[in-house]
Amino acid sequence: MENASPPPDAPRAVHLDNRQVRVLAHPLRMRLLGTLRVDGPATATTLAEKLDTNTGATSYHLRQLAEVGLVTEDPDRGTSRQRWWRAAHDISNFEPTDFDDDPDARAAVEWIQGDQVRLLAEQAERWMAAAAGWSREWRDAAGMGDMMLSLGPARLRALNDELWELLMRYRDEATPDEPDARSVHVFLAAFPRVEGKR
Repeated sequence: MENASPPPDAPRAVHLDNRQVRVLAHPLRMRLLGTLRVDGPATATTLAEKLDTNTGATSYHLRQLAEVGLVTEDPDRGTSRQRWWRAAHDISNFEPTDFDDDPDARAAVEWIQGDQVRLLAEQAERWMAAAAGWSREWRDAAGMGDMMLSLGPARLRALNDELWELLMRYRDEATPDEPDARSVHVFLAAFPRVEGKR
């Protein structure tokens, strides 16, 4: 039985391998890949300006990402004098247990997950600092919450899968002509409560 082809507008996804997670576990590389995914193709110079770094470092780290297939040159935009880069995929995923037999890759995954937590805190603080200047509708629509559930691993996996499907449905139904549409950063986290001091 042949696998059905994904719809033409389906997000391009990559299941990260050991080499890719080791390369991705770097602050500038994470930011470069994220910026290319959100803002689209760009040159190293444009990315350096946007991320407040230098073009040499940006070029070097783009090449590192390209070596493992996470970014690629955009041939439709490049010239002999200027290279344009784009994300090779829309989504990266992995199972943490994929790397149980590779201590370096496991450490890289732990760093990547920690970076996501830092990004969540940073984005939440930026929103809270700026929220007063946004409309009532936006302030009432945005927010955070938490809930404690009693779940086993199978039901937790089912919950995460269902939430991911919901997020993908909203992504696929996005209407670019919606007059007040903005980029909204959605974080999804669910893990067992661990008691005690660290």
